[in-house]
Formats: sequence, structure tokens, C-alpha cells
Amino acid sequence: MIQLRLSSAVLARMRFAYSPLAETAKSLYIVNSGNVHPLHRGWYERVRSDLPRVDGELLRAVVPPGGHIAEFLFVGATDTATTIEQQLQLVADWPLEHFVNELAQAWRAVGMSPAARRLVDRGADAPRMVADALEQYWHVAIAPYWPQLRAVLDADVAYRTRRLARGGIAELMLDLHPSIKMTEHAIRVASLTEGDVDGGGLTLVPCVFVWPHLWVELGLAGQPSLTYGARGIGDLWQDSVGADEEDPLAALLGRSRAEILVSLRLPRSTTDLARSLHLSAPTVSSHLAILRRSGLVTCWRHGRRVLYQRTSAAATIVAASGYGDEVAEPGPA
Repeated sequence: MIQLRLSSAVLARMRFAYSPLAETAKSLYIVNSGNVHPLHRGWYERVRSDLPRVDGELLRAVVPPGGHIAEFLFVGATDTATTIEQQLQLVADWPLEHFVNELAQAWRAVGMSPAARRLVDRGADAPRMVADALEQYWHVAIAPYWPQLRAVLDADVAYRTRRLARGGIAELMLDLHPSIKMTEHAIRVASLTEGDVDGGGLTLVPCVFVWPHLWVELGLAGQPSLTYGARGIGDLWQDSVGADEEDPLAALLGRSRAEILVSLRLPRSTTDLARSLHLSAPTVSSHLAILRRSGLVTCWRHGRRVLYQRTSAAATIVAASGYGDEVAEPGPA
């Protein structure tokens, strides 16, 4: 059992963060284990042919199939603007003693592989080698899909924030993960390990590839984090249906606005939409303004980005047009 004690200032210090490195590590675990859940199969089929371009042997030494995942692969998620470059630099600078200990922990069940031993023998160069290999894998397997992944994370944070505002931390934690239990003064997580730390600086990290598991990181500096499965994964790898002249949604709204509305099952920015639909940003912005005035799209500011998502009314129209989407709960107004 891991217990995160809640101080009176927990709400002031608790925050959400994104971790590109956690997505990288957990997706790599899926690849190395060979056990790809159907919800992630669409992603795996997209990246499988490109995986030989990365240093698979070195990466298996760090993320062994079925083994423990080193804590330095969950480091540095501080807010929703965290970048992979920031996190990889922390990996490269990771203290060698901790690096070796965590690598040994990852292989404790079966004994360290020859590749892992060779990595340890590189001494102070090892963390930098790992950071370089992870960066290579990131560009092949995660970066091309980061806008879609981030849309899922944005939607999850919007949902969790509403729950927090409506019912406090107890409601926020209610459906975060089955292993989490709330008491009056602590968050308790069922775990094979034990820990008891101040949870006042808790960071909540939604993650696509960690699903259906929960990762608790107590942190070398005593700043704990919970990396949990984000909502909306089931929609993530669905291929969008192109609107054409026979498409009733395109006939109703026009081809471009129909494509935008179909794409907004998860929140996205103007830039994200322009990139994925091969339209100019001003064109997308103009269409979004019309959809918003028609009550089909809502928007809100998230940091420096403005996110758009279709409303419940729009989701009903999309589903009725044969796209098979469920009615989605809209984001903040």
C-alpha cells in the first residue's frame, strides 16, 4: 500500500501535467512485451514498419518485456507544457548510481541481460546513450501522433477539472483508477511496494499508453505523481471517414466544416486541425467561428492554446450521419 498524505494545502499545490516521456516509455513497454491491447492496435499497426529504425536492443535493455519500468522514465512532468526535450535532458543527467540501481531493479526477476550489462559498463555515458535512443524512438513512434495524443490528454484534464470543481478531490479521484481509495486524510493506492509521503505536491499525469494500469512515482525530491489512463482512448485510433458528395453531413454543412466537426470528437486547436486536415489556419478559424455561432462547437483556453470541441448537439448530428460516434461530453464553456 502506498499512502499519499493530504495536507490542508493540497488543492493549492496539486496540478496536472503531461509526460511525453511516459507515453514513450509505456508504449515501448507494449512493443517489447508483444502484448498489444486492441485499444492500442491501431497505433501499433501504424508504427510497426518503422520500429527497425531505432536501437531496439538498447531500448529493450532499459524497458525489458514484463519487467519493472525505471523511475527515471517518468521524470520531469511538471505541467501541461512539459516537453520531451526537457525530460530527455533529465534522463541524460540522471545520477549514475540511481541509473544503475533502477536498471538492476528492472531486471531483478530474471537477471540482467547482456545488453543491459554492456550498458552499465559504459559508466557515465550510459544515461546519455539511453536519452539518445529514446529520442530516436520518440520521433518514430510518438511524435507523429502527439497532436492526437495531446487531444485525449486535454479532454481528460477538462473532464477532471470539472469533477474537481463540482465535488472536490474526492470526486476527482472517484473514477481515476480502481486501485485508488480515498480516506479523510490520504489517498491510498493498492501496490506491491510501500510508501508514505506528503501528497500535498501531488501531480496528476494522464497518459494514453499507461492504460489500464496506474503508475505511482514518489520522486527523489519527495514530489509524488500519479500517472493514470486517460479517458477517450477508444476514439483515438479510429480513422476519420472522409466527407464526400454523398455524405449527409457534408451535404448539410459543407465538406470542410463536416471534416472539422468529425475531427472534434476530442478537443483540438486551430493549428492541430489545419495540420491534420491540410487546410490553412485562417480557413479553419473561419469555419470554427461559423460552427461556434451555430452552437455546434464550444471552445476554451488551456494555457496558451484555445481548444475546440463539438457540443453534445453536434455529436448527435455526427452520429446520426453514420459516423458511429457516441455523444461526447463537451469541454468547458
